[in-house]
Amino acid sequence: MTADESELRELRASVREFLEAKSPEEAVRKLMESEPRFDPAVWSHAADQLRLPGLAIPEEYGGDGFGLVELGVVLEEMGRALFCVPFFATVLLAAQALLASGDRDACARFLPGIASGRTTATLAVAEDHGSWDPAMVSARAVPDGDGGWTVRGRKCFVIDGTTADLILVVARTVAGPTLFAVERDATGLAAEPMETLDATRAMAQMTFDAVPATLVGAEGAGGRIMAKVLDIASVGLAAEQAGGARRCLETSADYARVRYQFGRPIGSFQAVKHKCADMLVQVELAEASSREAARLADENSPDFPVAAAVAHACCSRAYMTAAMENIQVHGGIGFTWEHPAHLYFRRAKSSQLLFGGPAVYHERLLDRLGI
Repeated sequence: MTADESELRELRASVREFLEAKSPEEAVRKLMESEPRFDPAVWSHAADQLRLPGLAIPEEYGGDGFGLVELGVVLEEMGRALFCVPFFATVLLAAQALLASGDRDACARFLPGIASGRTTATLAVAEDHGSWDPAMVSARAVPDGDGGWTVRGRKCFVIDGTTADLILVVARTVAGPTLFAVERDATGLAAEPMETLDATRAMAQMTFDAVPATLVGAEGAGGRIMAKVLDIASVGLAAEQAGGARRCLETSADYARVRYQFGRPIGSFQAVKHKCADMLVQVELAEASSREAARLADENSPDFPVAAAVAHACCSRAYMTAAMENIQVHGGIGFTWEHPAHLYFRRAKSSQLLFGGPAVYHERLLDRLGI
């Protein structure tokens, strides 16, 4: 199912109106210091009123069957508002991992709950080294003798790991990296919140001590699954980054119009004009690259993996540039804790590093290009 331009505009307007009401700066700051770092009531409203968790889940599993284009619109708005909910981990990581596994039984078991918003989920891949490369995984899974599996190891940087009802974990078997499903109440599972630069995106360290797990997909297929998930998640992250970058540009331009220095708006000074112009170029490029990658994904184009890597690189750079320049345009006040500029800078930096940082995603781009 694909929405036309008018429907996309209506979707954007509805999501923005919802986020302006539910995710103002005051709410974001409150959630940054709370546990869990999201409001369950707001998450329920997003699921029940807007059906956001099920937007891009196939209709056969209780979703609405839309694609990455529509999901990108939602993520741009969420990035713009720094919306604190388990949407990215649940919809972009866990749900996409289930779909990429090709395991219809697992999809039928877990996706309807995700689509309805009743189940939150996450994907645990990275370990102490922070790499999302399945080849670097050291956590191990062994058969338990009764047709099931047990997982041992430790995972770090697990988004929403302390609150997710379902944890999809990549662990190594004799056949190679493999995807497993672990329930929140499983014995031997422990999760501790991590203190990170960006308090608006909760992360956890998880320990698996002979935790009962269910095989998802084929044994040894973790590498193939993660390659597809990272492409899709990178485009989703790029949309979120583009939305945050656009917000930084808007904030800078608004401030440059009303802040007077030497009897004139600071926006009339050439140096400030240049900063805003440079930000605009970066933001427009970010939006174009992320939206094009989403379109290619929905068309099942063979060019999608390259476009996904390009979008991630462009949007990471654009968001970092916009967040830094936003602080500069605001001058002294931009460096204070009371001003929201630092919240966007922290999100920009954490997003840039989420899947490994510039060196890793540039290597991924070269790999997708076959170089």
